[in-house]
Amino acid sequence: MLVAEKNEKIRERESALNERVPPLKLSGMSVQELQELCKDLHRKCDAVDEARYDLEVKVLKNEKEIETMTRTVEEMKGTSMNRTKLKRVKKSTDDKLSSVEAKLMKSDFKANLKTVKKEEEKKEEVTDWRKNVEAMSGMEGRKKLFNAGQ
Repeated sequence: MLVAEKNEKIRERESALNERVPPLKLSGMSVQELQELCKDLHRKCDAVDEARYDLEVKVLKNEKEIETMTRTVEEMKGTSMNRTKLKRVKKSTDDKLSSVEAKLMKSDFKANLKTVKKEEEKKEEVTDWRKNVEAMSGMEGRKKLFNAGQ
């Protein structure tokens, strides 16, 4: 069956080529006639190339339109977007209660808390700075501050 189809396609191709391109009769032609024939064949080749190029451009344009239309359809359906995976939901109330109880058993918050001792902050005495200005001025005051720091 496949062999018969191949032979049929070959015959169709040969008949189409014979219709479009007649066989060349080159015998008995002068150089000038051969040149004219070559020019004529060249013009025909150019015309066929132009038609092929036009068809290629049309095909590319149609493919782009199809691609944009499929994209818009996918966007409308929402199939192209990556959806987040949903968590499984337990359907029965027993399952829900058991999961809640398991969570409560795992997390005994008061037992896990650490005890923190509060330390009292050392408060420095706040004095009026105007009283100390004269005592701390000059080199004597700086010396007292230096000695107090050690």
